[in-house]
Amino acid sequence: MKIFNTLSRQKEEFVPLEPGKVKMYVCGPTVYNFIHIGNARPMIVFDTVRRYFEYKGYEVNFVSNFTDVDDKIIKKAIEEGVDADTISKRYIAECKKDMEMLNVKPATTHPLATEEICGMLDMIQTLIDKGNAYVAEDGTVYFSTASFKEYGKLSHKNLDDLQSGFRELKVTGEEGKRDPSDFVLWKPKKEGEPYWESDWCQGRPGWHIECSVMSKKYLGEQIDIHAGGEDLIFPHHENEIAQSEAANGKTFARYWMHNGFLNIDNKKMSKSLGNFFTVREISEKYDLQVLRFFMLSAHYRSPLNFSADLMEASKNGLERILNAVERLKELEAKAGAGSAPAEAESAGKAQVKELVEKYEAAMDDDFNTADAVSAIFELVKLANSTANEESSKEYVSYLKETIEKLCDVMGIITEKKAEILDSEIEAMIEARQQARKEKNFALADEIRGKLSDMGILLEDTREGVKWKRA
Repeated sequence: MKIFNTLSRQKEEFVPLEPGKVKMYVCGPTVYNFIHIGNARPMIVFDTVRRYFEYKGYEVNFVSNFTDVDDKIIKKAIEEGVDADTISKRYIAECKKDMEMLNVKPATTHPLATEEICGMLDMIQTLIDKGNAYVAEDGTVYFSTASFKEYGKLSHKNLDDLQSGFRELKVTGEEGKRDPSDFVLWKPKKEGEPYWESDWCQGRPGWHIECSVMSKKYLGEQIDIHAGGEDLIFPHHENEIAQSEAANGKTFARYWMHNGFLNIDNKKMSKSLGNFFTVREISEKYDLQVLRFFMLSAHYRSPLNFSADLMEASKNGLERILNAVERLKELEAKAGAGSAPAEAESAGKAQVKELVEKYEAAMDDDFNTADAVSAIFELVKLANSTANEESSKEYVSYLKETIEKLCDVMGIITEKKAEILDSEIEAMIEARQQARKEKNFALADEIRGKLSDMGILLEDTREGVKWKRA
């Protein structure tokens, strides 16, 4: 298995720190609102990476945090007149709902920043004691990037260039920095903000320190894989490396994985452009299995363009797979010994084996899900062309179980879901039925029109009202 390592900028053979085990940390969301589809990409990608490691027999310790104290959370809390804890708990719960709909497995551990403050205070003190951090007059603690000679090794940025660039970015409140590229480990409280006691001031941690502390606590001083979106390479992951390796005196992570950006209709996602979509909003138009399938249709390091046309194509592609599995289930239920020639089924099984090897080769090559999905489509084509009512139950089951197993690695649920209307739509259909009974056909037609606008098409049959999504 080979992984593209951002640190070396090349594919490297994966060799775990401990045979048969993978220690993996993925940076999670800051919980101040519903997650957007950009947040969903790393969730889906690295959940699939985890699933493939497990498919290959590894024991995976998968840690992904929730940042539950942050300027954006505090701002949202002030706007709503509640405390920050109320905001973070609400959106952690909503994020978990979205993850479940995306079929993202819960992490081995989902640590919260606010529950790991003691560990952060300890690591910050260690960095001060080692001369890698210093305390400004107002109690702010900064990491000294000049004290870590390899600063910039992940982003491949030169420290002199960074310092020059940071001078242009200097803002109020940073006067205590010795160098513009130094970053905050601990900052003083502001009025109305949550805070914790420390030896330096009443305050709260900087963003970067939390992941270093949580990774160390739940995975150890050294881990196999650290992952996240491409936007985290600098400064977040660069700063994690600096503080972790300075504090622990060891290489932090052996492999750094980053997924590419998600664009909307070939433009960067932005609220100002009106092309900002939450996962919850997409779920109103599509089963989120379609979004997951779409995300895996490209290699994780490639930029991915989201559009209605591409989502429709993904919906149709997923439907092909689900229909094939459904058909195999129906054949399996009726199949017996079968009358198909044994040689033909043996040849079919050999083709299945070749396609599984093709799938694994794609996934072993830096998790190339796009080529792996192509192998699944070839399996579907094989199943559709070779499995029939003359096939043996053994052959049909072999095809079905192979497709299901490979889809499961992708987090694709092959069980077709019965669509369920939400309570509002159910109530509207019932109201229309009542209007028809009362011969109020104008109202019945009005309700039918509203349902049509919502993408629900009705058909009146002898058996009752049938409906489908447009």
